[in-house]
Amino acid sequence: MASQRATAPSVEPTVFQQVLRAPFFNLPEPVRMLHSIRGRGTYAGRVTVERGSSALARLCAAVAGLPPAMADAPLRMEFSADAKGETWRRDFGGHPMSSRLKCRKGLLVERLGPVQFRFLLHTADGAIYWNVAGVRLLGLLPLPVALFGRVQCREREHAGRYEFRVEAALPLAGPLIRYEGWLEPA
Repeated sequence: MASQRATAPSVEPTVFQQVLRAPFFNLPEPVRMLHSIRGRGTYAGRVTVERGSSALARLCAAVAGLPPAMADAPLRMEFSADAKGETWRRDFGGHPMSSRLKCRKGLLVERLGPVQFRFLLHTADGAIYWNVAGVRLLGLLPLPVALFGRVQCREREHAGRYEFRVEAALPLAGPLIRYEGWLEPA
């Protein structure tokens, strides 16, 4: 009689588990939970958005589909994750912004409008830091990474919640956007 072995279903690692590897599992629970979503998930919270005022900053922000300035506004994020990547649909007080994320060669790749960012992620003191390692326009044309040295993100746990801060500034254009806030499972 042939023996049969029960096999557990294979669970693919999430994008952030693929990029961060072992350090992912040492992150605070609110950060791990948000980046462990498989299938669909929804988070809600509050956000404050500051926008750059130069004409070039406004143009760049419009091309990227960035939200307008707002203070302590509602934020809703819907996540859709599968083995190929994640789609983040953000609603900043009625202003949508979406992006697609995946892991490629150990980097986090995020497509936001016509721009594709490649981020090197690292963890320190329970936080995730995103630093630009490459940028492409329309996925094809490489742009000088030095231009994007002031595009950064920090994610952490604060007061038991997931907290984020995103900042972007470019030479000549100056500050494009800074937004920060918190999220909880909806």
